[in-house]
Amino acid sequence: MLLNRVKTKNVKQGFTFVEFLLVIAAIAILMIVLVEVIRPDEKLAATRNTERRADVNTILNAVYQYALDHSGQLPSAIKDIPLEICKTNAEDCSDLADLSVLTKDEKYLYALPVDPIGESADGTGYEILRTPGGRVNVIAPYAELGIKIDVYK
Repeated sequence: MLLNRVKTKNVKQGFTFVEFLLVIAAIAILMIVLVEVIRPDEKLAATRNTERRADVNTILNAVYQYALDHSGQLPSAIKDIPLEICKTNAEDCSDLADLSVLTKDEKYLYALPVDPIGESADGTGYEILRTPGGRVNVIAPYAELGIKIDVYK
């Protein structure tokens, strides 16, 4: 009986410092690998680009719906040069394309879409212009990952 007690008292329990460091190093390596595989910055940028594609199509469709209802006339704010679109209810739309006719009485749009990271105080972050051929072109200049986002009809 006495021998059994002595043997149990000499048994070590727990981790050594070296074992603890190995576990921490393994966790760190796994985290680095996961971040590289997942690439959250690229996925977020791709998500924002998807939103931009939807936004420029929404704006373009609203412009053409307006033109259908007004005998083919486009909103007068659309010029032959690219202008940033003014936000809904913005205070100052000078030097911007004021498309408030699209949001008036919420007939075509409730509000003009705004770029996810657009930095303009009064602009949406999207640009619009009428091409020499008479088409309307809506551009997302803040597109990420080297992608060009513009639609026209």
